[in-house]
This record gives sequence, structure tokens and C-alpha cells, in this order.
Amino acid sequence: MIQTVRPLAALAPLLACMGWVAAAEPAAAQALFQAVDVDQSTFVIVAAPIGDGSRAQLNIYEQRSASRPCFSVQGSAPAVVNPLLATFDFTGICNRFIDGNGYSVRVGNSDLGTVYRLSVVKQANDTLLMALPTKAGTGPEMVVARSAGPGSTFLLLVPEPGWKLMRRQFGGRVLGHVYVYRDSWPEVSPSGGPGSGPGAAPTQPPAVPVRGLW
Repeated sequence: MIQTVRPLAALAPLLACMGWVAAAEPAAAQALFQAVDVDQSTFVIVAAPIGDGSRAQLNIYEQRSASRPCFSVQGSAPAVVNPLLATFDFTGICNRFIDGNGYSVRVGNSDLGTVYRLSVVKQANDTLLMALPTKAGTGPEMVVARSAGPGSTFLLLVPEPGWKLMRRQFGGRVLGHVYVYRDSWPEVSPSGGPGSGPGAAPTQPPAVPVRGLW
């Protein structure tokens, strides 16, 4: 099952004394958590249907061992995912990340879990995974992944160029949380476009509050 770690609870008194609890600079976020590579082939990013499938939410499935398959993928544009892990006790075999406790956005050294949210957006001929700022001035809207076709079932979301999954690490210990990660902010075209959002992408990462990053 997904491991949940809250290391900041023990650090809160120290951070409060240093004046960092309300708003830390990106360097502080970098010092608290690092991002480490994962085997991309053991993960799938999925648009999981809600209700009749007109809406969807983000799921991420991980194959941890070869005991039995956690998922299968058929077809293309869009590919359909069969979440096999829903049919057995997947403890120790699979991981399933289904909300913000299990995944968040990271760009370079900036952990953006408190200022960006991941949302699945249905379009007529596509399904998009969007990274959306939660407050004005944080940064642009970004297209993270897409299905490349319509559908109302479990759809495979294929990362856009530059995006991948990474694992959160704290003090040399690899945690269960995964990052939807990009090395740097994407360029924003002058005319905008899907996922570009208004204005230009920031040249420096925004300051990120310390609380809520676990």
C-alpha cells in the first residue's frame, strides 16, 4: 500500500523559530525533499472515470513486483487501461496513487504541491492531464499528459515531452509519494495555446509554503 510519511511535523518547532513555516524560499523546499528517478515502465498514468465517464480523475498505478500484473494496456490513441489491481489484495505487489496525498507537481527544485493541482480535463477528441495553478501569479497552466483520443473508460495518459514521474526522497530515505516532474518551466508561446495559460512562464520558481508538503 502507499506509504505516508509526515516528516515536517517533527521539524515544525525548528522551522517556526527560523521563520520558515509561513513561506519558505525554494531553497528550503529543495533542502527538505529531493526527487529521485524511477523506472518509468513500471508506472501508468490513468484518467479514471467518474460516474458515467463524462468526468475523470487522475490515478497512477505502479507495478512493484512480478507476482501478478497490476494493470494491462490495450490499443492506442487512446489506449485503454484495465486496473487489475482492483481485483485482488495488491499489498506488496502494486501501488495505487489516487489523490494529492500520493502525488504532486514538481518543476526542477521546486515542490509545487501547495500551489499547483493536477486535474483531468475532458475534451471532445482528447483527455488532458493539466497542472493548474491554485493562485494568480504562481505560473502558467501546463499540459502534462494526454490520451490522444476520446473515451469514457480508464484511459492511458501519455506524458508530454519533458514530463515524467519521480519519487520523493527525504534525508536519503525514498518515500511513497511520487512527483509529476519536469526539469524546467515550459516556454509559453506569445499566442498562448492549450496549457500555456496567460502571461509568460516564470524564470524563477515561486516561493513555496513549507506546510502541506508531506
